[in-house]
Amino acid sequence: MVQSRPRFATFEDYLAYEGLEGRYELIEGELVELPPESEWNLSIANYLYFLLVAQNFSARLVHPGKCELQVPVLQPKDPANRFPDLVILREEHLPLTQRRLTITLDMPPPQLVVEVVSPGQANRERDYHRKRDQYAMRGIPEYWIINPEEQVVMVLQLRNDRYVEVGIFQGTTPITSPTFPNLALTADQIFRIA
Repeated sequence: MVQSRPRFATFEDYLAYEGLEGRYELIEGELVELPPESEWNLSIANYLYFLLVAQNFSARLVHPGKCELQVPVLQPKDPANRFPDLVILREEHLPLTQRRLTITLDMPPPQLVVEVVSPGQANRERDYHRKRDQYAMRGIPEYWIINPEEQVVMVLQLRNDRYVEVGIFQGTTPITSPTFPNLALTADQIFRIA
């Protein structure tokens, strides 16, 4: 027997649903299962987690790949939620996410989201444009796009509801983070996992 997936009238209905395993985006009321991440992308996100924790970031605030963010739907077919490759939460998120690691629109935005670009033009478009627009409208102060093919880290800062480029970092040039000015990290360190 084929079981149909439920439809949801609101994001709150989706959050209340108990029968899901895996990661799904909610697009126009329907669940779309996310494919598994590539080993390379997971390795980069996990390694970045370890690099940040080694620099005294709280392990409870840094989440690679499992934190769900409710985001504004800006265009038809935009998902109402995203699962960034890495998220740095705020302390106030900890009591709010005890039941479920989901940051809803009524919560403060996370401090930082990171996406590791998967190969292909559609993935590039999604990370560089669609997610960028949704994260900006969500009010996330800093967004990093890590591009393994080009071996670069693009850092974006939110200003007046739009992201502006802080810099594109590669090699041994220190990454500049407006949110975390004491960060001591280079693109080479992130890509060293290879």
